Amino acid sequence: MSLYETASPLTRSPQLPKSADGEPVFPEPWAAAAFAMTVHLHERGLFTWREWAKMLSAELHRPGRAVNGSDYFECWVAALSSLLVNKGIADVGAILLLQKSWQRAAQATPHGKPIELSNDPLH
Repeated sequence: MSLYETASPLTRSPQLPKSADGEPVFPEPWAAAAFAMTVHLHERGLFTWREWAKMLSAELHRPGRAVNGSDYFECWVAALSSLLVNKGIADVGAILLLQKSWQRAAQATPHGKPIELSNDPLH
């Protein structure tokens, strides 16, 4: 079993980028973290496979998506955020504030250094 294999049906998510070996491929570390968080929350029973598939499919079929699929994990994060907000687990305002904080942290982080939330100048 590889590092990325899991028993979760989330590995069968529509359009999930995979290697020749069938393992998920992540363009950036944050995408792997989003994947792992989603698998963990699903396994904890916060949402069903059917709920996840419906929400991800809606995001993947929104107009304006990148033709080459390069925005797949942005759709993944949007689907997870929407699902958690719809279920009353997360607050949309808190998610937006945290997103802005991460963006400021990324902008304030020197090239080659890890992006950490503590790098947000307003944090």
